[in-house]
Amino acid sequence: MNRRWTTAAVAGGLVAAGVTAYVLLGGLPKAEDPAQAGSGDQPAATADVTKATLVDKESHDGSLGYGDTTALATRLSGTVTWMPAVGATVARGKPLYKVDSDPVLLLYGSLPAYRDLRSGDKGTDVKQLEQNLWALGYRGFTVDSEYTSSTAAAVEDWQDDLGLDETGTVELGRVVFRPTAVRVDSRTVEPGAAAQPGSEVMQISGTGRVATVKLDVADQRIAKKGAKVQVTLPDGKTVDARIAEVATTVEQADNPNEDDTTKINVTIAFAKAPAGLDAAAVTVLFVAAQRANVLTVPINALLALAEGGYGLQVVDGTTTRIVAVETGLFADGRVEVSGGGIAEGMKVGVPA
Repeated sequence: MNRRWTTAAVAGGLVAAGVTAYVLLGGLPKAEDPAQAGSGDQPAATADVTKATLVDKESHDGSLGYGDTTALATRLSGTVTWMPAVGATVARGKPLYKVDSDPVLLLYGSLPAYRDLRSGDKGTDVKQLEQNLWALGYRGFTVDSEYTSSTAAAVEDWQDDLGLDETGTVELGRVVFRPTAVRVDSRTVEPGAAAQPGSEVMQISGTGRVATVKLDVADQRIAKKGAKVQVTLPDGKTVDARIAEVATTVEQADNPNEDDTTKINVTIAFAKAPAGLDAAAVTVLFVAAQRANVLTVPINALLALAEGGYGLQVVDGTTTRIVAVETGLFADGRVEVSGGGIAEGMKVGVPA
């Protein structure tokens, strides 16, 4: 398990320890019992009720890189004649690889290519193609969902510039649609390899560096999309970032006698990516909850009341009294309290 520390877990343990210790010493008088109101024994130590901002935070190990990779398969047959370098960035209109010396090109879009596109076709994929042609400087047609003769003429001009046969038709496999530019993470084949439809040619990723963290399901509360986090780099510097994506995955157990494990995969994006680092181990500080300007006491000042709930032993000079309180956030060895007339500056008993 990769947790470094967690104030929430520490709080739970300290509460249990403090409450148990008090109960073993003889239990609590009831707060509303007048006979007990001013006759309690003096505590071994006291602590002040203070106002503070409590932050429930957790630190987890992560890694810096380019995020998850995706396999890219060809739809063409022939011989792979060119591949880009590992780490290269491929943008709109540029070749991802070549088969029989003809390029397979990256275009932007969320809908995968699934058919040849030619005059007379209609659909979202037609509009997606036309948007790319327009962005690449090819005009003379209306960007809509209809593949007209004007669209075909623009495609011919594009094919001519690429050294392809000027057919006016975009064959399936000639273009690959991705939402943005991609990075070549690894090459599955090398030039000279045979290409067959469905065979993988490379692994691609995003172009921006991100941090990734795998969390246990029990820590899901800290993984909120859009939440701010702080990433500590190998040199000790900290960088502010935000949670960009949260996904649940199931990791299969190596041993058939063991259960599969559910993990929460967190992707963290930077406003400005750390310079000079392509891959590194990092530490990510998550903030699960924060309560500003609240009354707090040490966690081990809490007492278990006989009627249920928690209380505090308020010390007033030589007298003490037990008051019931409501608890809020636990963090950094302290707990938020309210009710029972508790106010800043009061003193409460703390077990030795």
